[in-house]
Amino acid sequence: MLTTSVYSSSLFIAAVQASDSQDLSGIAGWTVELMNKLGGLGVALIIAIENIFPPIPSEVVLPLAGFTASKGGSLTFLGALFWSTIGSLAGALILYGIAYLFGRERTRAFLNWLPLTKESDVDKTEAFFEKYERPAVFFGRMLPIFRSLISLPAGVIKMNIPLFIVLTTCGSLIWNTALIGAGFMLGENWSLVEQYVGLASKIMAVIVVLALVGWTVVRLRARKRHEL
Repeated sequence: MLTTSVYSSSLFIAAVQASDSQDLSGIAGWTVELMNKLGGLGVALIIAIENIFPPIPSEVVLPLAGFTASKGGSLTFLGALFWSTIGSLAGALILYGIAYLFGRERTRAFLNWLPLTKESDVDKTEAFFEKYERPAVFFGRMLPIFRSLISLPAGVIKMNIPLFIVLTTCGSLIWNTALIGAGFMLGENWSLVEQYVGLASKIMAVIVVLALVGWTVVRLRARKRHEL
């Protein structure tokens, strides 16, 4: 999933840069066409989809929306900010709802079923999120990769929905303002935003992978010692 997001980002930029020649296809072509036809509503729809499953990374779409707004068309800066935040909230609520319906018990049963996972791990994770749910949701909306995933534990523990909406909206508003504002100011060079934010995403991905590998190694060694 992480690799797909980075790869899709590169494809999307290449496709947008080719837009003058109308040489667009696939997801990239559909995205640009949707923004052209629907304006702000198109931005909301794209960001909602990106939150649920990120084939189109927000670090590309949001600066592009800012650049579009800087050209003085029907999409204004405030309009891009408003619709992107609506899209972020809609996508987050869909993931929240899925996790909410799946429920705590089924989630615990699934996690306990996974190899190398102990019930104590699940207990600690759940306790941590319940203790820090507010900063986790708020700051999580500003972190690459975790922006979408943070809605899942919130739904599992059935976090207060009005509180979830407020924190998600505020966190998304900050993230969207930064990226749309950068695209608005950079103009034709809007794609530079993705280079820096994309680097942060890659660093975050490496940290996550290393943490998972380290956790797996420790758990396998503990199991081996127990068997001896």
